[in-house]
Parts: sequence; structure tokens; C-alpha cells
Amino acid sequence: MIDRYLTPEMKTLWSEANRYRAWLKVELSAMQAQAEAGEVPPAAYETLVSQAAADPLDQAFADKVAEIEAVTRHDIVAFTRALTERYGEEARFIHHGLTSTDVVDTAQNLLLDEALGLIIADAQRLREVCRSQAVAYKHTPTVGRTHGIHAEPMTFGLKFLNWMSALDRDLERLESARKRIQVVMLSGSVGTFAHVSPEIEQRVAAEWGWQVAAVTNQTLARDRHAEVLMALAIFGTTLEKIAVEVRHLQRSEVREAMEPFGKGQTGSSSMPHKKNPILTENVTGMARLLRGNAVTALENVALWHERDISHSSAERVILPDSTALASYAARRLAGVLEGLVVFPDRMLSNLNDLGGLVFSQRVLHALIDEKGMMREAAYTLVQRNALQSWETGEGLRDLLARDPENPLSAGELDAAFDLTWYLRHVDDIYARFGL
Repeated sequence: MIDRYLTPEMKTLWSEANRYRAWLKVELSAMQAQAEAGEVPPAAYETLVSQAAADPLDQAFADKVAEIEAVTRHDIVAFTRALTERYGEEARFIHHGLTSTDVVDTAQNLLLDEALGLIIADAQRLREVCRSQAVAYKHTPTVGRTHGIHAEPMTFGLKFLNWMSALDRDLERLESARKRIQVVMLSGSVGTFAHVSPEIEQRVAAEWGWQVAAVTNQTLARDRHAEVLMALAIFGTTLEKIAVEVRHLQRSEVREAMEPFGKGQTGSSSMPHKKNPILTENVTGMARLLRGNAVTALENVALWHERDISHSSAERVILPDSTALASYAARRLAGVLEGLVVFPDRMLSNLNDLGGLVFSQRVLHALIDEKGMMREAAYTLVQRNALQSWETGEGLRDLLARDPENPLSAGELDAAFDLTWYLRHVDDIYARFGL
């Protein structure tokens, strides 16, 4: 991932040095279990733990691994040799009975678990922003739009409440995917435990509070990773859904809300008047990358026999990139919504812009329920006047009042065009969320 879209936490998490620290954690955890089981000398384990604490793996170590790998063409072999150079002869007990993927896959799960923890925290913050704005604009009237066309009155707060509810579902998916990835695999070359006992795997999993993968071949099954990437893709799509709405509301013809625009910010190199929704447009682009990476994760599930490495090169890109993008986009959108500039007067103006057409359904029901008209006749009456209102710009209520076929009185028409009637159940909807 390019630095432009990396949070500080994700940059550290997916660094080469940190990847090797995760590998070492797996190796030392396995070694500890083997020492407790009497399979390797406990003193060797204790010495390595002390050395690793006093001289932690850093970028210099990562450079050494790269130097050795240029010759071996095998990253784990290069890693273990670099460990021997750094920590001495006790390192010979590292990787005892394990295969490369035991270390790589289990360590990758450690990194994914930490990354998902960061993303879940970002999603929770975004959810809280939506909750706060939903409360703030609970009773702010605005026009609801379907197909981009004015439909009926609603409140601006309901937009945020809908987004909050979607984020609740995203959080459930992310938590589930995180749990699915919290597994240890230390089962040997083809998953038969030929050179490392199941007890070692169980001990490590118990120490971490994780599960063991009940059965494996040489790799951890990639449906787990696909689930993570799918959860991130859906989360990204929720972010895009919110971002697209903000972009529409900022359009010159709408102007009901807009992204915060900082002091000294410019919108165009040629047009000084411009205020563009660049932050939410950026989020939209990131969502596209998340969905594309999810497709690659699905394609990684099917491997040859017990293992190939067709998935490996792709995962080196899609796992750091997707987690980094999801975190960055969530933080960016939270900032947008927190600082959103809202224009309630413009919302009310837009709501009234079509001369009462948004109240047509209430008139329709009044004709049916209160005057006993057949639905087809009532619909024809209302639509005829509504279309005339579209064409002439004259208010629907005035047209209906002059229509000789309209049986509704002036008072009944006033009731049909009452904005508060449309919003009378907003409190009930909020009560479902304890708000």
C-alpha cells in the first residue's frame, strides 16, 4: 500500500520487520510448548526469549533476511538462517518439526487479528459519529428521494440512523471474520503431525486463547481469508454508500450538506469558487479496491492438492492493502461526517420546491379513506393535477382546490399537506435503537 493511504498503525503492522517478529512469536511459542513437553531443551528456549527481548528483530534483520533469500529463494529458510546469525547456536531448535506454512499462516493470522482489531475500532468510531448525528438531526425535515426524484418528507437524522444500523451489521461480520482467523496451525508438512505432535499445537492455541484448525493439509484453508476480505469489501461498500450520499447532497443543485472545507483549502487549480467532495470521492475509490481484492481472495481458495503458492503472491498485496484501505477510509469518513456542514433551511426549501407534490400520496389516501373514491379514480384525479403542477409550477394544493372533481374541503386539504403527519413515527423508529 502506498504511504498516502496508510495509517501509522497499519504501516507499522505490515512492515517487514513486524512480519518477522510475528514469525518469531510463532516459532518461540511452538518452542515453548516443545520445551514443556520435553522435546527441546528448556534452557535453549529461555536463552532465545532473553535474546529476542534484548535484541528485537528490526529493519536490519529484515535486510539480512532479504540478502540470504536472494540466494536461497526461500523466505523461511532465509529467516531461520538469519536467526542463527543473530542469536547463535540455540536457534537450531527453532522450527523443530514445523513446515514453512505452519509459521507463515499462523503468523499471518496474528497480523490479520491485530489489523481487524484496528478496523473494528475505526468502525465503532464511525458508528458513534453516525449515532451522534442521528440524534442531532432527528427532527430536521428533509425530502426523501427515490430514483433521484423527490418522494416524500423524512428527517435528515434518519439517513444517519440507517447508516448506523448498516455499520452494526458490518461490525458483526468483522467480528465473525476475526474469530474465524484466530486459529493456530502447527501440523507439519501435509497436516499429519508426523514431526510435531498435536499436543504442541494445542498448547500454543491455549496459550493464545485461540482455536486449533481441526484439520489441515499444508496450508490453512483459504475460505477463512476470503471471509475476511468479503467482510472488508462489504464494509467498504457501506462506506461508499454513505460517501455517495454526501457527494449527492453537496451537488450545486442540492446543497443540503457538504464536506468540511479547511482554511486555505482549494478546490480547483483554475476555478477559485470550487468546493468539491474530494474526501468522499476518495472513499468511493477505495471501496472499489476492496471489492476487487475480495474477488482475488475467493480465487485463492482452490489450490493444487495439499498446497501450492498461487495464493501467496496475491496475499502479500491484498491482505495489507485491504486492511489498510478499510482503516484509512473509515477514519476519513468519520472525519467527514463529524465535521459535516449541514443546511437545514436549504433542506426545507428543497422540500417545498415542487409545490407540495411530495404530499400526493396523503391526498390519494384521503380521497379513498375519507371520501370513498375508488383507488383508480382517486389516483387519476391526483395524478392529473400533479402532472399539471410539474408542467406549470403551480402548487398542487391550489390546483386541487380548484378542481371541480375534488371532494376534499379546504380543511381536509390542509390536513393532507401537513408535514408533521409524515414524521409522526420518527420517535418510534429511533426507539428501536434505544434513542
